[in-house]
Amino acid sequence: MSLSVCHLLRFIRRKIGLQIFLLPLLLAIALSATLAQDSVRIEDLERRMRDLEQQVQALGGPGTAAPEQIAEIRRQIDVLTREIENLKLGEAAPAPERGAYGLGPAASKVYGVRRGVSLGGYGELLYENFDGSDASGAPSGREDKIDLLRLVLYFGYKFNDRILFNSELEFEHATTGEGAEEKGEVSVEFAYLDFLHSDEFNARAGLVLVPVGFINELHEPPIFLGARRPFVEQRILPTTWREIGFGVFGDAGPVTYRAYVVSSLASVGGTSSQAEGFTDQGIRGGRASGSQAAAEDFALTGRLDFRPVGGLLLGASFFTGDTGQGRATPTGERIDGRTTLWDAHAEFRFRGIEARALYARTSIGDVARINAAQTAAGVLVAGDSVGERQVGAYAEVGFDVMSLTQKRDQALVPYVRWERYDTQERIPAGLAADPANDVRVTTFGVAWKPIVNVALKADFNRIENEARTGVDQLNVALGFLF
Repeated sequence: MSLSVCHLLRFIRRKIGLQIFLLPLLLAIALSATLAQDSVRIEDLERRMRDLEQQVQALGGPGTAAPEQIAEIRRQIDVLTREIENLKLGEAAPAPERGAYGLGPAASKVYGVRRGVSLGGYGELLYENFDGSDASGAPSGREDKIDLLRLVLYFGYKFNDRILFNSELEFEHATTGEGAEEKGEVSVEFAYLDFLHSDEFNARAGLVLVPVGFINELHEPPIFLGARRPFVEQRILPTTWREIGFGVFGDAGPVTYRAYVVSSLASVGGTSSQAEGFTDQGIRGGRASGSQAAAEDFALTGRLDFRPVGGLLLGASFFTGDTGQGRATPTGERIDGRTTLWDAHAEFRFRGIEARALYARTSIGDVARINAAQTAAGVLVAGDSVGERQVGAYAEVGFDVMSLTQKRDQALVPYVRWERYDTQERIPAGLAADPANDVRVTTFGVAWKPIVNVALKADFNRIENEARTGVDQLNVALGFLF
C-alpha cells in the first residue's frame, strides 16, 4: 500500500469516533433543509394550482366554449397534484424498479414478460487496498487486489400465465481453470419453477435462495450500500446461500412471505462433494449449494415481512434443521447437529434517507460431537471449536444529498455502517474461544449513482477484534444491473 494511503487510513482511524457522533446531527440538518425546501416548493405548486383552477372557472362561465383549453388546464392541475403528493410523502433516493417476491429488479424480469425469454444481469468490480499493519502494529501481510468479483446473468422463461422458470448463472473472479490457473468458478445461484395462482398464494420448486437477511435475496450492487456486502451477512448469514427445495410464497396486502422445505446444511465435512462443514468461523462451509448435496437431513426455512406504512419494512426469517447428514464421531456417536438460525430486520426509506438494521443468531446442537468429527477430518485443529451460539448485528444509514436539489435523477449517498459479530459467542465448557472471532467493523463511504442502474462506491472498513489482528482497508467498487 502506498505511504499516502497509509496516512489516510490512520487519519480516518483517529477521526472516526468524532464522525460517529456528528453523523446523526448532519443527517438531521440535511433532512430539515430538505423539508424546508419541499415546504417552499409545495406552497409554490399549490399557488399555481389555485391560479389554474380560477382559469377553469373563468373559461367555463356563461357564453364561453373552450373545451380544449379546459382539458389542457385540467391536465396541468393533475400533474401539479401528483407532484405535491410526492413531495408530501417524501421521495426516496433513486432506485431501480422494484423487484417481485423478494428478489431484486434484475432477477425479477421474467415476471414482467408476457411469454417467452427474459434476460437480465449484474456485475461488480472491486478494488481492495489493505493497511500495511494490523491493529497491534504487526505487518499485515495483506496484498492489495483488484477483481472482477462477479458477472451474473439471469435467464428466465415464461411458459404461460401460470408457470415460469427463473435462474441465475454467476461467473466469479473472471476465469476458471485447473491447478495454478484455478482462480474462480461458475455457479448456478438459483434455478426454480414457479407455479402462480394469485398474488397471495404461489408455489416454487428447485434451487432456491434461502430467504434470510437482506443481501441473500437482494444482492444486486446498485440496491445496497457498501462496496462489499455486510460482514454479518457473510459470517453469520452465509450469503449467498441456496438450497434445493420446494415451498410457497406470496404477497397479502402489506405482508409478504416465503416458506420452503430445503436440503439442510452439512455440519461435518465429507457429506457432499462441496461441503467442508462447520468451523470456528461459522456455518458457511456447511453449504453444498445444490451440488450433490447430502439429503439425509432436511430443514425448514421461512420469512415474513410487514410494511405498515410507506417506506418502513419490519420482518423476520429463520432456518432450522438437523445437519449431521447421517455422520458419526470417530467413536460411533451419531451427530444430529440441530441448527437454528433466525434474524430480525428493519428498513426505512424517507426523503433521501436509507436505513437498515439487522440482528441474527445461530444455535447449534451436538457441538462436542461435531468438533470431534471435524478434528478427525483435519478441518479443525485440536482445541478449536464450532460456536454453539453465533451472533451478529449491524445498523447502517445513508443520506442522498441530491435529494436537497431538484436534480433527483442521480444519487450521491454518504453512508455509515456499524457491525458486531462473534462466531464463538458460546462454546462447550473446557475450551477457549479465539478472540479473533469477536469482531467489530465500522464502515464509512459514499455511493454515486449517475443513473439508477449504475453505482460507484468507495468506503473504508475499520476492522477490530479482541485479538488485535484486524486489518483496515479501503474499497472501491463499480456495480451495475440491467
